[in-house]
Amino acid sequence: MRLVRYSNPNVRSLAPAFGFSSRSPWTGLEDQIDQLFDSALSGLVGSSRTQFPVDLYEDKENTYVRAELPGISRDDVSVELVEGYLTITAARKEKAGDGEESVSFSRSISIPEDVHSDKVAAAYQDGVLTVTLPKREEAKPRKIAIEVK
Repeated sequence: MRLVRYSNPNVRSLAPAFGFSSRSPWTGLEDQIDQLFDSALSGLVGSSRTQFPVDLYEDKENTYVRAELPGISRDDVSVELVEGYLTITAARKEKAGDGEESVSFSRSISIPEDVHSDKVAAAYQDGVLTVTLPKREEAKPRKIAIEVK
């Protein structure tokens, strides 16, 4: 399956077809702003084709990273923890004409310093990767007694 970005039609593109005049000075401003942000952010966030959404949440004991990777087998998913960054890499083969095209997805996430990196665990089930990052004892919340005087 190939994803194609949808672009909303604007008044300027419909003007010649329907006889509208595009004399407003604001007509092309939205397109120019979109192009500016696309070009400025393309190097920082990567294209939507090579990234995937990631959810981060925590409880008292652990921090969790959850990534949805539908259609990718467990053998094609790699999880690494290096120098405070969790990197999830996945690959998928897609049919392109007569041959196959390999598409690689990657995401790096800065993890908190209070994670016990020796006990990190990852589970992959039904296209959902869940990485469990246990917190160190000193980072876990403690209940403090309050004295009444």
